[in-house]
Amino acid sequence: MGSVSDNDIYAYVIFSKNQSGAGGGIRTHELLRDRVLSPAPLTRLGDSRNDCAATVKFIAIELVHMEKLFGTNGVRGIFGKDFNLEFIHNLVLSVGTYFKEGKILVAYDGRNSSEIISKVVSSALNFSGLDCYLTGLLPTPCLEFATKKLGYDGGIMITASHNPPEYNGIKVVASDGVEISRDDEKKIEKIFFEKSWNTLSHIASTHHEQNADSVYVTAIKSHLDVSKIKNRHFKVSLDLGNGVQAVTAIRLCRELGCEVFSINEEIDGNFPGRGSEPTPENLQSLSELVKSTNSDLGIAFDGDGDRSIFCDNEGKIITGDSSAILLCNYLLEKRPESKVVTCLNSGTNIENLTSQTNSKVIRTKVGSVEVSRKMVDENALIGFEENGGFMFGPHNQVRDGAMTLALMLDLLSKSEYTIAENIKRLPQSFTRKTKIKCTKDESHLVIEHLLSEFSDSDTTDGIKIVIDEKNWVMVRPSGTEPIIRIYAESDSQKNLDDLLSMFLEKIKSVLVR
Repeated sequence: MGSVSDNDIYAYVIFSKNQSGAGGGIRTHELLRDRVLSPAPLTRLGDSRNDCAATVKFIAIELVHMEKLFGTNGVRGIFGKDFNLEFIHNLVLSVGTYFKEGKILVAYDGRNSSEIISKVVSSALNFSGLDCYLTGLLPTPCLEFATKKLGYDGGIMITASHNPPEYNGIKVVASDGVEISRDDEKKIEKIFFEKSWNTLSHIASTHHEQNADSVYVTAIKSHLDVSKIKNRHFKVSLDLGNGVQAVTAIRLCRELGCEVFSINEEIDGNFPGRGSEPTPENLQSLSELVKSTNSDLGIAFDGDGDRSIFCDNEGKIITGDSSAILLCNYLLEKRPESKVVTCLNSGTNIENLTSQTNSKVIRTKVGSVEVSRKMVDENALIGFEENGGFMFGPHNQVRDGAMTLALMLDLLSKSEYTIAENIKRLPQSFTRKTKIKCTKDESHLVIEHLLSEFSDSDTTDGIKIVIDEKNWVMVRPSGTEPIIRIYAESDSQKNLDDLLSMFLEKIKSVLVR
């Protein structure tokens, strides 16, 4: 390679990283912070030399455009490491510059680092010339709805959703109460990397917003037949997962005349009860609570309260796909010829269901932002994800655990069947998902290997391998943590188990090489 300057050495590091696959262990914001991208390489793109260094400089510049701050849902990282206070400050300066002016509503979940992050967020917004209105502990969908309903110019939710306790993050909400689009995320990333922040145009200040939870609960009830629900005197078991739905879910149920039984109701950033993500494997306590109290249903929420997993009256955990199909069936009967938005990794039963009401299914990449923004564009009635994220457009086009619970109570109040009987009346669905720890580089190798074997597959988001109409497998790297997710659907439980086992073996064989 010959002699190289300091700048060339840096470029070579980037080149090595690019060869090993997208992502890797070095984050662009860390590189920028350390000033390794000095002006010198940027001004020498016109070099006509044919040596390796000039080529490497070009690859380095290309990589900057490839890097992202935003993942599937917001910006997340491990607090004190890649998500430290300096990074948060600079990120919020970029968000403030994007909003330009106005007032921003800020809330946070119960993670141990959330309150101190809220102080950095408010000061950075004020420095950018924007007034900050703090609400304190709130579920994400409450912050989103209040942003729209109370007339804020935008919102910031401090949360890492279902990630482990050491993580935290930031979701940016537009004035319409929905997370900003992917294009707007790119605008914030551009401001961040260029450090083109607004200077203080006027003295901004921080205030407190007291009405966010009240307007949220009132709005949810406005979509229900409250008197019918109250007349049924439902028993509801809640697994609050030590998360922030404890602020609103218990109150909502009581205002609907329900008898409430709860576990893991104390907000705790360590999530000691069963972790921050509700899964069939960690909801045994909820199942036992439902059976011991003879509850009509149970429900578990994730850390920031936007996702919900149901438990039927017999103590059986219901998949996110199945509960979504049940609610879709109920809502589409009342509002035929509607649009439903869901992700590529959701089951196929929704197509059969919508055909009965002359409704339309629209598929997107995985991620609530993709679904939410498509709902806004299409004026869709419903959006959902297989992970328990359900969106009711007339309320707000975002995942909302409390709104989903309320809709299920509304359904049951008008049904002669229990929730278990209602589920059994639906077409059978055999779906499952799992995950394997691996780096971004490893996940891309897995996808490349599978694509070489199944060349006709859909690569819109990871890889989706369709065997036939009812049998498919989808593999994609997580946008929020270092894992690869595997989803599958089949026409029987045995075929599902066999299909998933076969592809898990294929994936593991790549990872051990």
